[in-house]
Amino acid sequence: MQLKWTAVALAALTLVACGKKEEAAAPAAPAPTAAAPAPAAPPADALIVKIGHVGPTSGAIAHLGKDNEFGAKMAIEDLNAKGLKIGDKVAKFELLAEDDAGDPKQGTAVAQKLVDSKVNGIVGHLNSGTTIPASKLYSDAGIPQVSPSATNPKYTRQGFKTTFRVVADDTQLGGTLGKYAVETLKGKNIAVIDDRTAYGQGVAEEFEKAAKAAGATIVGHEFTTDKSTDFNAILTKLKAAKPDVLFFGGMDAVGGPMLKQVKQLGLNVKFMGGDGLCTGELPKLAGDAIGEEMVVCAEAGGVDGDFKQPLEDFKAKFKAKNGVEVQIYAPYVYDAVNVLAEAMVKAGSSDPEKYLPEVGKVQYKGVTGPIAFDEKGDIKNGALTLFTYKGGVRTQIAVVR
Repeated sequence: MQLKWTAVALAALTLVACGKKEEAAAPAAPAPTAAAPAPAAPPADALIVKIGHVGPTSGAIAHLGKDNEFGAKMAIEDLNAKGLKIGDKVAKFELLAEDDAGDPKQGTAVAQKLVDSKVNGIVGHLNSGTTIPASKLYSDAGIPQVSPSATNPKYTRQGFKTTFRVVADDTQLGGTLGKYAVETLKGKNIAVIDDRTAYGQGVAEEFEKAAKAAGATIVGHEFTTDKSTDFNAILTKLKAAKPDVLFFGGMDAVGGPMLKQVKQLGLNVKFMGGDGLCTGELPKLAGDAIGEEMVVCAEAGGVDGDFKQPLEDFKAKFKAKNGVEVQIYAPYVYDAVNVLAEAMVKAGSSDPEKYLPEVGKVQYKGVTGPIAFDEKGDIKNGALTLFTYKGGVRTQIAVVR
């Protein structure tokens, strides 16, 4: 029968196929380049350093969690390529990545898992609502935690010695946006919506305080959730108050659909939000409802001057490696991992108890700018970057401090 092949025939076919494969591959094999050296194998007695990373890699804001995780992976790979020494041993960094789905209960569960795994340091979580409860577990275990994106002020004001963040907090973020809404956008009657999360509520409250202080009238403050899709009732209520600015405290996965309904209801407002809204994904989520310069938002970070080029270089490398643009906080994750490594080198140890004091003393030149912490663990002289959207592209307005 045709399906019965002899061993000889099969062997001959295999040899032909292998020969063709080698012939086709030979001309395409480039010489190794300095830009992408093969990573050297770590010595057998290398010091294993485990870095935990947590973000929502499932759920509505998985695109943001994956963005952060990509940043962590790049940092780990680059550290291993350097052959960094801690004490008298070459360190082999390992990433233990966990998904908290943006849920506080899942966040504490994976935090305990990482503590039980005896990680040497933590980078994360992404959301304030998961970062704050998880921080108690890391503090109890004495493990340094650097958040690349949690902006609620409470995170670093709990009296824990283990909490640090590499971005500005909501006091700066919401305060700057509130002042900008009145002084630059000339907002007089301002409406506010928040999603009742630790992040959304925190940034909305700071925005409202600053807007009032600058002379605006808050004509309404409504509430939604981080999983809502229908906002017609609250938007209709706010429309009756005739606001000229609408601020949303929440993430892009909710803000995008909300913008669509703002347009459908004919609400003629400037739409503002914090860093959770201020992503590269927002134009896809909002479609043509994003308008031209209708949205104004802020990222809790930013660089200017000599630091612009290193950040652009990182973004180009990120895209080449991962096939996607940086969403928002991957560079801050990258720097957070390196801050922990820098402190370990200075202490000559990866033992959390021994290197923790060095984290607070760090003077690190990162791709996101200079990093040093105050007595609470907040970044000193933190920057904010204001953005709008033109032609469906996030466009920088200014970096402010």
